[in-house]
Amino acid sequence: MPDNLADPAFHANPHPSYAAWRRDGPIRRVRLASGTVAWLITRYDDARRALADPRFAKRASDIRHPSNAIDRALSNHMLAVDPPDHTRLRRLVSAAFTARRIEALRPRISDITHELLDKFPADAPFDLIDAFAFPLPIQVICELLGIPADDRDKFRRWSNIIVGGVAYQDKYPRAASAMVGYIQALVAARRADPGDDLLSGLIGVRDSGDSLTEDELISMVFLLLIAGHETTVNLIGNGMYLLLSQPDRWQRLCADPALIPTAIEEFLRYESPVETATYRITTEDIDFDGQTIPARSGVLIGLLSANRDGDRFPDPDAVELDRAHNPHLAFGHGIHYCLGAPLARLEAQIAFTALAASHKNLRLAVDESELTWRPGLLLRGLFTLPVTPG
Repeated sequence: MPDNLADPAFHANPHPSYAAWRRDGPIRRVRLASGTVAWLITRYDDARRALADPRFAKRASDIRHPSNAIDRALSNHMLAVDPPDHTRLRRLVSAAFTARRIEALRPRISDITHELLDKFPADAPFDLIDAFAFPLPIQVICELLGIPADDRDKFRRWSNIIVGGVAYQDKYPRAASAMVGYIQALVAARRADPGDDLLSGLIGVRDSGDSLTEDELISMVFLLLIAGHETTVNLIGNGMYLLLSQPDRWQRLCADPALIPTAIEEFLRYESPVETATYRITTEDIDFDGQTIPARSGVLIGLLSANRDGDRFPDPDAVELDRAHNPHLAFGHGIHYCLGAPLARLEAQIAFTALAASHKNLRLAVDESELTWRPGLLLRGLFTLPVTPG
């Protein structure tokens, strides 16, 4: 009988289940909230190997092909396809994410960070995700793409529904249609009045005939918008949760900000912002660790589980802010390794540094048991993080 991954108790705290599965059945059949049965990979070595194995394909054309225009417009980006399409699409945006270009964003990210900090209430509880963890990365990616940041609340609403899985299935068609319509209008406006932003650059590539279809253009903008902020929202939110739920950790970080880079890697490992890698499909029967996964099977690769594997990480269930060697899989591995990882790390480094310098007395405003995690298997993050300035 497949394990049920739709159980609300599992979403509230999946770590005990993952630990048992790594021990007793690391490659196992599971039932998703949609009713689909897939295979789940839970151990670190297996996950790393699967992420780099082309037989775990993103899309096999004879198996999985979106049938309607909205789904096609949202599923023709580089994260959803295999080479050679993946290679071509990644090349078209990789220039915007070089180390030099990301570092050049540091002053602007710092400015946005301090603008947000200045708006924190002085003596009243507030939601750190609403006030900080969300608006920081969404404003950065909006400015990078050339999208009005005033529309960020729309993106958040649509994004929560689109990545929320079955929990929002009734709302998905309208949200997806609204997102596609918005991007189409934005592309039309930027075509008429191009700038020096990434969106104008992608439109220029499309219109110069460099093998970028209109669906791919819309889909790439969608991916950059969603992936460009969701991971960082959860990285900042989950990290602050781990710090404030054990106040001695927060005080230690505030007293020694040199720990921030290694602490960020530990947040990425311990409470990974992405719970499972995006869906794969096996292109043939695969013998994997003594278990045969049949051809045309759906596969989930458990990043959150792999990052707590005791065979790879000493004392995996402890938060070690100074963990020296931390080869976590939070950003994936192989050809689909997250292109925006340097940007997420830079945003987090600036965010935690500024918070530690200006809000040493920050603390949780509710009991930890009152916090709730977003549903679904793709992302791992809290709905809200109520805090008080101290």
